[in-house]
Amino acid sequence: MNALIRAARRPAAASVIALGAVALALAALGASPLAVAADLAAGACGNWIAFTDTLARATPLVFCGLAVAIAFHGALWNIGADGQLVVGALAAGALGPALSGWPHAPAIVAMLAAGAIGGALWGGLAGWLRARRNVNEVISTIMLNFIAAQLLSWAVHGPLMAPAGGFPASRKIAAAARLHLYFPPSRLNLAMAFAVVLACACQLGLFRTVAGFQLRALGRNRRASAFFGAPIARLTVGAMALSGALAGLGGAVQISAITHRLYETISPGWGYEAIAVALIARLSPLGVVPAALLFGALDNGSQAMQRADGISPELVYVVQALAILVLLACDAAAGGGWREMFYRGAPASAEEGDDA
Repeated sequence: MNALIRAARRPAAASVIALGAVALALAALGASPLAVAADLAAGACGNWIAFTDTLARATPLVFCGLAVAIAFHGALWNIGADGQLVVGALAAGALGPALSGWPHAPAIVAMLAAGAIGGALWGGLAGWLRARRNVNEVISTIMLNFIAAQLLSWAVHGPLMAPAGGFPASRKIAAAARLHLYFPPSRLNLAMAFAVVLACACQLGLFRTVAGFQLRALGRNRRASAFFGAPIARLTVGAMALSGALAGLGGAVQISAITHRLYETISPGWGYEAIAVALIARLSPLGVVPAALLFGALDNGSQAMQRADGISPELVYVVQALAILVLLACDAAAGGGWREMFYRGAPASAEEGDDA
C-alpha cells in the first residue's frame, strides 16, 4: 500500500500543476476558476445520477487502460485499443440478438467471451506482424483502428442493420444478454466491479507470475531477454492478444450494459484516451482504476461546465495533456521513469521471432 501511495504522488502532483496552469489561463480570460471547478465537480459527482454516469464513462477507460498498460510493460506500443474495443463490440453486438431464450448468466458469459475473442484476434494480429514480420506495432495498430471503424460502419449499414431502422444501427441484443442496471434511471451496473477485479488480476499476473516477469523483462531489454532464452515471439503475440482481449471486453460490456446495440460511433475515442490513463497510472494496473475515474469525471463534468460557464469541453483535454507533459518532464528531470521507458525495448530482429 505504501508503494502504491508513493507511486501516486508524482501523477497527483502533475495533475494539480496542470489544473493550476488551466486556472491561471481561465483567470486571464476573465472567467472564475473556482466557479468553473465547482461546475465541473457538480457535473461529475454533484448527485447520484451524475456520479453513476461518471462510473459508466470511466468503465471502458479502465478496460482500455489495462490493455495499454499490459502492452506497454513489454515495450509494445499498442495504439490500437480503440480498434480492439470496436471489434470486441462488433463481435458481441453481432452475437447478442441470437441469445434470445438463453439463461441470463450463460448469455452474459457468451457476450463477454465474444468481445474478448474479437479483441484478442485484432490485437494478436498486430503482435504476429511484429513477431514474424518485424512490422512496427505503432503503425499496424493505428492502421487496424481504421479498418475496425470501417468494418463497424459496413456492418451497421449492411448485414447487421436493424430491419425497420432508417438509422445505421444493429438490432437490439436479447434481454438475457443485458447487464442489469441498478437503481434506474441511473446506469449503475456490475461492469465497473468487473473492471476492478480485472485490474487486480492484471496486477497479480504482472508481478506474481513467471509470464508477467518475462513480459516486464522483455520491456526492459528485448535483446537480453532473447539471449537468456525468453520466448520473445510468443510473449509478443500473447501480450498483444491479451491487451486486445481486455479492450474487446470493454466493447462487449458497453454493448451489454449501456447501448444494447451497435452504433457507428460506439467509441468516442476511449482507446486513445486510455493511453493517457495508462501513462498517468504509470502503467500500474491498480493505478489505472483511479486514473480512469479521474478522466471519466473530467469527461462527464465538462458538459455541465459548458452549460453553466460557456467554457468549451475541450478544456478537459488540455488538462489531460498538460498533466502528462508535466509528469514526463518531472520524470526526465529525475533521470529515469518515462525517459528510460521510451528508450528501452529495441526493435526485434527477425532472428528473435523464430521461436513462434
